[in-house]
Amino acid sequence: MMNISMLCLIASFSWMPLPRSDEGTLSDAEFQQLHRQLQASSEVPWRTIPWKISLLDAQRASVSQKKPIFIWAMDGHPLGCT
Repeated sequence: MMNISMLCLIASFSWMPLPRSDEGTLSDAEFQQLHRQLQASSEVPWRTIPWKISLLDAQRASVSQKKPIFIWAMDGHPLGCT
């Protein structure tokens, strides 16, 4: 059963005008240029961290290197960040 917020969301999208077929399109070259511009540099600090996906791998590395574990956890829908 849908709740009221879901119905409101659906109703709000139903009032949006549909784009015409000739507007809002990108050529392949425009897309490639935009894609290159939006890529994060490999030198940004978060890309230099040796992230672990597995908690067990992180725990083993933590013990062997005598370093703490930093855990980033979220609850709820990833788009809502509740």
